[in-house]
Amino acid sequence: MKHVSYSEIKIWNECPYKHKLIYIDGLSGFEGNEYTCFGTALHSVCEFGVAGVLDKEDFGEHFNVIFENELEALPPKVERREKLIEAMRGQAEPIYTKFLAELDRMFPEYEVHQAEEKLFEPITEFTADTCEFKGFIDLVIKTPDGKYHIIDWKTCSWGWDQKKRSDRMTTYQLTLYKKFWCEKHKIDPEMVETYFGLLKRTAKDKNVEIFRVTSGPRKTQNATDFLFKAVTAIHRGIKIKNRMSCRYCDFNKTENCS
Repeated sequence: MKHVSYSEIKIWNECPYKHKLIYIDGLSGFEGNEYTCFGTALHSVCEFGVAGVLDKEDFGEHFNVIFENELEALPPKVERREKLIEAMRGQAEPIYTKFLAELDRMFPEYEVHQAEEKLFEPITEFTADTCEFKGFIDLVIKTPDGKYHIIDWKTCSWGWDQKKRSDRMTTYQLTLYKKFWCEKHKIDPEMVETYFGLLKRTAKDKNVEIFRVTSGPRKTQNATDFLFKAVTAIHRGIKIKNRMSCRYCDFNKTENCS
């Protein structure tokens, strides 16, 4: 085991056997749809837009090109729903025309420290084997007070309820990103804050919302303990089926998992 990502340990948490099918056996599970294509295209606009590589007047064209490329790359077995796709083209505009304004509202003064930064840092708590934590941080900005702000863009329909906002596995992503980013750059975690940026596809207003997620010492320790537990179980080859997750699993009632 050379590395793990948040996505991998999230799947392991859903079902260790599903993790085995995907990451050990190399089987394909969920291979994308219109929603993932939409998210990828918007992420691309945010990445290049905030970095100043893409002019505002080009946001729409950039979105449409990436969106279409992602749609064309979907496996043939994925049905293409043209009405949904056309609706998504219109739903994207209120998002890509407002995300920079929302950043300015949240952070009146800031500089872009890094857009789309790769993490590949050793998990020092795990000593049974060499293993790195792999991830990609969407955006890091720095404010005049010397603090850094890690932002992860998430596309969704109308938004997140309080349960989703406080969900352990959802927030652990940012907590682990912060931990390994601080270790990579040798920065005091007290000088780093974390945020989700919601890009709301069907919201009637406030199509972009940035909100802070707490990631203090206790939460960091809890997330690290969970990561250690997952990596240890994967290393030991534990692959128990979690029957509670079968209902929405792509492998349910297939030759790979009956």
